[in-house]
Amino acid sequence: MSPLLINWLLGALLLLVGVIAVALLRLMLCRSLTDQILCIQLLGIGGTAMLLLMATLLQQPALIDVALLLVLLAAVMVLVITRRECRDE
Repeated sequence: MSPLLINWLLGALLLLVGVIAVALLRLMLCRSLTDQILCIQLLGIGGTAMLLLMATLLQQPALIDVALLLVLLAAVMVLVITRRECRDE
């Protein structure tokens, strides 16, 4: 892998760390269900993108499986929150 590509991937990885930090902060501060769901989805997508970039950088294909599992867990978490809120109403 060329050094230029590695630098670009590391830059994208740092950008994703910033996006995840903002999503975590927003998740702690938000009150509405819609904001919580969007933040959880953003965390799942950001974490997945980070794992896919790391799989490419480290040449570890097992990280791709972990990334897919993270997306699945984020989707299930949204379903759990939605059902809980619907049951409470």
